Amino acid sequence: MIPRVGRQGGHRPVTAARGRGALGMTGTDARRDTAARGVRRAAAGSPAVWSRDFALFFAARAVARLGDTMLPVALAAGLLEHGYGAGAVGLAMASTAAAFAGLVVFGGVVADRFSTRKLMIGADLVRLGAQALAAGLFFTGHVVLWQICAIGFVNGVAGAVFQPGVASTVPRLAADVQGANGAIRIAESAAQLAGPAVAGVLVGLASPGGVFAAHATMYALSALCLLLLRLPPLPAGPRAATGSALRAFRADLADGWREFRSRAWLWGVIAVWCLYMIAVWGPTVPLVATEVVRHHGPGAYGLVNSALGVGTVIGGLLALRLRPRRMLRAGAFSLFAFFGFPAAVGAGLGVPAMAAGAALAGAGMSFWGVMWATTVQTQVPADVLNRIHAYDVAGSLAMMPVGQALAGPAAGVLGAGHVLLTAGAVSLLVAAILLAVPPIRDLPRADTPAPTAH
Repeated sequence: MIPRVGRQGGHRPVTAARGRGALGMTGTDARRDTAARGVRRAAAGSPAVWSRDFALFFAARAVARLGDTMLPVALAAGLLEHGYGAGAVGLAMASTAAAFAGLVVFGGVVADRFSTRKLMIGADLVRLGAQALAAGLFFTGHVVLWQICAIGFVNGVAGAVFQPGVASTVPRLAADVQGANGAIRIAESAAQLAGPAVAGVLVGLASPGGVFAAHATMYALSALCLLLLRLPPLPAGPRAATGSALRAFRADLADGWREFRSRAWLWGVIAVWCLYMIAVWGPTVPLVATEVVRHHGPGAYGLVNSALGVGTVIGGLLALRLRPRRMLRAGAFSLFAFFGFPAAVGAGLGVPAMAAGAALAGAGMSFWGVMWATTVQTQVPADVLNRIHAYDVAGSLAMMPVGQALAGPAAGVLGAGHVLLTAGAVSLLVAAILLAVPPIRDLPRADTPAPTAH
């Protein structure tokens, strides 16, 4: 979160009417266009979305997401059970996010040079071991915050290696960009629906350690699906023929940065998203978890998160059907729906109201996610896509650890309710800013929208 029918050069969208003749194309542009056409040709021989290999990738993403959505329940319940508070929950979550955001750019360079499938399998196996260790700590009752944060850091490093490869895997397996992203979004949303509820049951029947053990099992299943996957080769762009490996690595990193900053719509969204992460999503995740668990119990938090999952399923289904010409504009409108999630919890409303707000938020975020992923995957050349995706992810998440780490102190000074109400207000501001920036609002889609979903 595909065929490359077009790409964005500089600050101006390239449309079918303007075309891209050889006279206006540099040598670098030409080889990138050739790489993009190679991915389109590979995808053209595959079903629009579904095939054996896409089904395996679909299953890998779904099962990993199932485990990921169980983790906040386990962390909140487990740390609270051992005498820690909202600040500790925020730090534990921030340790993973900080490692991920800080290293994912380097993971993008590695993913453009080596087998993405092998990298993803290796990352899943590392996370399998880390979560098994966490399960042992909670089962034995030996829970020390720095150790939990260290395990979270290792998970973040593994995620930084895993995530960049996702961007180039989808277009190599399916010809319908938006349809494939929508299908994966629905799978992840179904996991969002089931995961927290399952985690709540496991915490109630066993202990938080049971959730961590289940999470480790999910990574093992994901690695198995990826092991069985046959991934078509990605067209390779030219690499430096001379110099050290470090120099070539730095050159790839710089090339990815040039590609990133040449697209105003791309860095514009990331800049706005920094505000979103530090003031909205960062504090919302730990504070919603601790407030709901503290006042209503783990089961209620599982219900609220399941409602969020229902909303994301609905958003994914809408993304399968609606094919807007200006995807970022449509996605920005959908973000207004997020307001109800932190606002309902911050206002101290009942569990049904919080669940309704979570469902609306999930639908809006899911639809935006498909629009954004499809835009990046169709506007960016294939041979730099992993690096661009890594810059995208790093920029998007750079401020989330800050927001999570500050959630506890801010709640201590202002009160958790006021912090969550502020997060809701800022979420409305973010959507308005996205719609106010012309390169974001007016960017046309670069692929050919399919008439129906498959």
